Amino acid sequence: MPELEHDPAWSGVHRGPLRAGEWVRLVDGKGRRHNFCLEPGKRFFSNKGHLDHDDLIGREEGFTITSSGGGEYLVFRPLLSEFVISMPRGAAVVYPKDSAQIVAMADVFPGAHVVEAGVGSGALTCSLLRAVGPTGRVTSYERREEFADVARRNVTQFFNADDEGRSHPAWTLHVGDLAELLPAEVERSGERCDRVILDMLAPWDCLEAAAGALRPGGILCAYVATTTQLSRFVETVRAHGGFTEPAAWESLVRDWHVEGLAVRPGHSMIGHTAFLVTARRMAPGQRAPLKKRRPAPGAYGPDYTGPRPPGVPSEAAED
Repeated sequence: MPELEHDPAWSGVHRGPLRAGEWVRLVDGKGRRHNFCLEPGKRFFSNKGHLDHDDLIGREEGFTITSSGGGEYLVFRPLLSEFVISMPRGAAVVYPKDSAQIVAMADVFPGAHVVEAGVGSGALTCSLLRAVGPTGRVTSYERREEFADVARRNVTQFFNADDEGRSHPAWTLHVGDLAELLPAEVERSGERCDRVILDMLAPWDCLEAAAGALRPGGILCAYVATTTQLSRFVETVRAHGGFTEPAAWESLVRDWHVEGLAVRPGHSMIGHTAFLVTARRMAPGQRAPLKKRRPAPGAYGPDYTGPRPPGVPSEAAED
């Protein structure tokens, strides 16, 4: 992998005067946000008139500017969390609150090799590339070419260190099925990865490939939208036997209104977006101790058709 030469632009952080080709974020007095790419000679239009892009290019971010109709706007480069919400989408993006949880709870560290399946629009990829740093790498797999194209454009847009449109040197994107391509790559290179992140409709289909690619102690993380997906993936991990007991959770984010003595929860919140599941890879030939459990009545009864963890009979007795 080519050395990134510690160029801060490859972290997605741009400093100095605003340049043509960069995105900017305008916020008006009511908190309404506008994101657009700076292009010489173009204009931004709103219900408060227009602004010339040329009046922004060349200035240090963090200033206010007044439109032709008297509207005042605060001008900054967008943060990563702001960029991914407004980026062009092929598939739904992984929200910043979930990206942060994945980076933290999957313990994605500088220098790690992370394998990602289901690149979507590239939102999570941006967070992973930042987390692994100049000595790590991210290998992504995406089945759909149209999604891969959108992700390439978004990741290049955010990390572009120059005007040449170069791809991030720590990122490799494969179009195809991880379940087929990853085992062949592991066999060819003999190298295992540190983390596997699965963001797809049927992550259980990739469990064997992920298990074969992960180093002992590596972390598997899945991002699933529904309770049925959550149940099937967790039970498949349990039945596999080569991982620790999976942990599952979701995060909810609520803002607060703070004005003098008027301190109250905000009227809106970011509620359910997805469930996250993590488990650690055991060493070859080793199995984690079976969790002592008494299945809830009916949990694995005759209507349950999914995988069953070791020790649970085909029809668990109901209390």
